[in-house]
Amino acid sequence: MSDACGCGSDEPRTGEEAEEHEPERLWQVTELRAAAVAGVLLIAGYATEWAGAAPMLALILKSLALVAGAYTFVPSTLKRLAKGKIGVGTLMTIAAIGAVILGEVGEAAMLAFLYSISEGLEEYSLARTRRGLRALLSLVPDEATVLRDGSEVVVAPSELRVGDRMVVKPGERIATDGVIRTGRTALDTSAITGESVPVEAGPGSEVFAGSINGTGVLEIEVTTTAEDNSLARIVRIVEAEQSRKGASQRLADRIAKPLVPGVMIAGALIAGIGSLLGDPATWIERALVVLVAASPCALAISIPVTVVAAIGAASKIGVLVKGGAALEGLGRVRGVALDKTGTLTRNQPSVVDVATTDGISRERVLGLAAALEARSEHPLARAILAAVDGDIASATDVEAVTGAGLTGQVDGRTARLGRPGWLDSSPLAGDVERMQHSGATAVLVEDDGQVIGAIAVRDELRPEAREVITRLHSGGYHVAMLTGDNQATAAALAAEAGIDSVHAELRPEDKARIVGELGHQRSMAMVGDGVNDAPALATADLGIAMGAMGTDVAIETADVALMGEDLRHLPHTLDHARRARRIMLQNVGLSLAIITVLMPLALFGILGLAAVVLVHEVAEVVVIANGVRAGRAKPLPGGKPAAVRPTTTVGASA
Repeated sequence: MSDACGCGSDEPRTGEEAEEHEPERLWQVTELRAAAVAGVLLIAGYATEWAGAAPMLALILKSLALVAGAYTFVPSTLKRLAKGKIGVGTLMTIAAIGAVILGEVGEAAMLAFLYSISEGLEEYSLARTRRGLRALLSLVPDEATVLRDGSEVVVAPSELRVGDRMVVKPGERIATDGVIRTGRTALDTSAITGESVPVEAGPGSEVFAGSINGTGVLEIEVTTTAEDNSLARIVRIVEAEQSRKGASQRLADRIAKPLVPGVMIAGALIAGIGSLLGDPATWIERALVVLVAASPCALAISIPVTVVAAIGAASKIGVLVKGGAALEGLGRVRGVALDKTGTLTRNQPSVVDVATTDGISRERVLGLAAALEARSEHPLARAILAAVDGDIASATDVEAVTGAGLTGQVDGRTARLGRPGWLDSSPLAGDVERMQHSGATAVLVEDDGQVIGAIAVRDELRPEAREVITRLHSGGYHVAMLTGDNQATAAALAAEAGIDSVHAELRPEDKARIVGELGHQRSMAMVGDGVNDAPALATADLGIAMGAMGTDVAIETADVALMGEDLRHLPHTLDHARRARRIMLQNVGLSLAIITVLMPLALFGILGLAAVVLVHEVAEVVVIANGVRAGRAKPLPGGKPAAVRPTTTVGASA
């Protein structure tokens, strides 16, 4: 940002150096301290002059004020000039030198004083947003308890190694990512994912650094080191991607870069032509004032301040935005394409309906199906097994019939489980048709040659899905569903969620093609899991990964990652980005307006150097303050989303 103004240092700092030197209070900012000294000296100089004291004393005090203020930008400007680079600092330096030549040391000191204030406020605002992002790392505790040689040992998180067993007691934060091996608890992940509702976790659950353990004692196997855990990756990715520039940033740069040399040429022409036609001193002074009036520093800093503030705020509500380009694109989005499985749905199929023939109980149908599926890892099998209460006796001689189902022996009788068509569905034709139209997958159960029941399994919508679609529609977004599932299932779920545009039975390349076609009509965002939706995520104007916490591929593939599993993050994030983009455009408009108004006023002598400097620098302060507003982001409302009422019933039918 300072580089865009032509007043920053060319020496990059490492992350540790930046953190060590970052100011936490206004008085710790070097530019503001220098401005304070310059201000005191300047006031003293004018007071001395008004009191009628020796003119030399007043001149000395004003000169010292000029030196103190100019210290913040002249040295770096001269270094850049030596490398052939010019910027706003160049204009300010030339204006200050010209004012001194014209004998206006006080006005030159005023220019340096006000400019150093704006530089200091800019540095402070950047430091604050960077500090907020790195504050994520402070969520990691100072100590971790590990099991070594049968006893508990307290170590620093940096000493943890993959495979270590951490012991996390109630109320403690988890030091690094891992998998729970023993214990159950409710984890508070609000600082990471932005979700206020605790997450139930038990053996086999993946947990992340910074989460707060609830009431249970956990034994967690470490899966990443402290240097590469989820929090550290988030901070590294965001800090690296913040250098990417959004469209508005590029617009600001395109205006600022030619403006600086253009204004210098205009100033030279004003001074030269004016000197030939009138008083040289008057026109040289006006040329210098024009140089200051056309300073594009407010324009150059208008977008970066907003981008850094908005990205820092997004990270606090569980959203990873990968740089200015992503933030700008997110604010322009007017259409959203949603993957079905794992995005609109929970990717946890469950039994939603059981139909039986006369005299057969629901428990008999589910028990027979579970016996055949007892050793299967298929998602449908897990759904059926979860619907059975009590112990399950595995069938014998189970064989899979490709594309059809399973066959085996249960209590000495032949049992089969499979799709309609392979098994005769006529006894339950009406029920099967009803199940399929409701968006469920229907499987038939046969006992000793007789079909005794049909089971409907469906991946249910997330409970917040309808609320999210309603919010998107109210925000003016076009919403489409993309899925590889069959048309009937997709249409049923889309109707339940309130989605009008449905594209079903798609392969990954088909999804990319559909997103491309939708993108011709409006700026589109694709929301998916970041892995099998990668082509569509890449094709869309903006890719958004859903539930990407700890998933490297999702974070790297998408432009934006929603770290939590609550789909309500999506409209919440879009609202945040749209507001940030409005602030960007306000800043650009204000910056251009100031330049447009001040230049003619300076050219015709209506405003002098001091007045132009005052107006211009106050405008920069306003731009910075306005940009910082983008750092305000409300957390996701607490509480669990209301459940979506199922459209099917569970029970027996003839």
